[in-house]
Amino acid sequence: MEIDKKVMITSAEFAQLWAQYMNDSGSICVLTFFLEKVEDPEIKPVIEFALNLSKKHIEKLTTFFNEENYAVPHGFKVEEDVDLSAPKLFTDSYVLQFIHQMAKIGLTNYSASVSSAVRSDITDYYMECVSETMQLYKVSKDLLLEKGLYIRSPHLPMEKVEFVNKQAFLFDVIGEKRPLIVAEASNLYANVQRNILGVATLIGFSQVAQDKEVIQFMLRGIDIGKKHIRLFGKKLEECNLPVPATLSAEVTTSTSYTFSDKMIMFFTAGLIGLSIGYYGTGVSQSPRMDLGVMYNRLSLEIQLYSEDGSNIMIKNKWMEQPPMAVDRGELGTEKM
Repeated sequence: MEIDKKVMITSAEFAQLWAQYMNDSGSICVLTFFLEKVEDPEIKPVIEFALNLSKKHIEKLTTFFNEENYAVPHGFKVEEDVDLSAPKLFTDSYVLQFIHQMAKIGLTNYSASVSSAVRSDITDYYMECVSETMQLYKVSKDLLLEKGLYIRSPHLPMEKVEFVNKQAFLFDVIGEKRPLIVAEASNLYANVQRNILGVATLIGFSQVAQDKEVIQFMLRGIDIGKKHIRLFGKKLEECNLPVPATLSAEVTTSTSYTFSDKMIMFFTAGLIGLSIGYYGTGVSQSPRMDLGVMYNRLSLEIQLYSEDGSNIMIKNKWMEQPPMAVDRGELGTEKM
């Protein structure tokens, strides 16, 4: 074990550790604000659980960086990026939905981190993260169910076993499309849910952002999110499947400074990146050609949106540069 710990961290391990530090430092800021404003005594322990996990992660990540003599990322800090005296921005119901979605995303990310880890101590750490996040997922899910707030995906019957015998399973036939298979319906429904949460989040951000360009960027994101909800919802409705309700009413009317524009842009960039990944999954699990075309078109749209967001962050010096390979050519020219 001691010999294993002396092995240098790989680029794959370092990428996961660095990204997690950035995400958890931002989560601490948001969750600290949520905890300061929560009114529901049943939701408060869930926020505390999530916040304590993020704090614990930051401590462990800092230890990893210090042991390797790596610079600890600046990330986000409560004293710099949050005004805890600001009015409540989101309802407690939104906060519970937010934590539940973040737990689901965390399970995916931590599983990827386990698979990319080589060193035993890093593997053990991420396996522990998976276990803890499973607990957070279960606690948040159970409370959503208890409060009648959990949004279930549609039920689809299966009466008999069948095999595909027509190419129409993949292609349109005279404008008619076959019904959705379970994977397609599941992805559409989940993408509606994620966009609904994203739209509510950007509405709140647009109300409290300070920079006019950031506000415009949030408003543009809201329009994109609403359009994607309509398109996904239409595909579900064509098969007489339900579409989840919006969460826009879960945003208060506060317009006071709450989160720094730097953190608002970081979280928005994260949401965009997640959407691109989930849309890619939608393509890979959708044999119906029209769905693949739709996902690819929407992915391109949010990639262009993401690029504009990156330009805003770079212009304002809000984008912390990830670790990168040494430019040997630049090192050589420094002596000239």
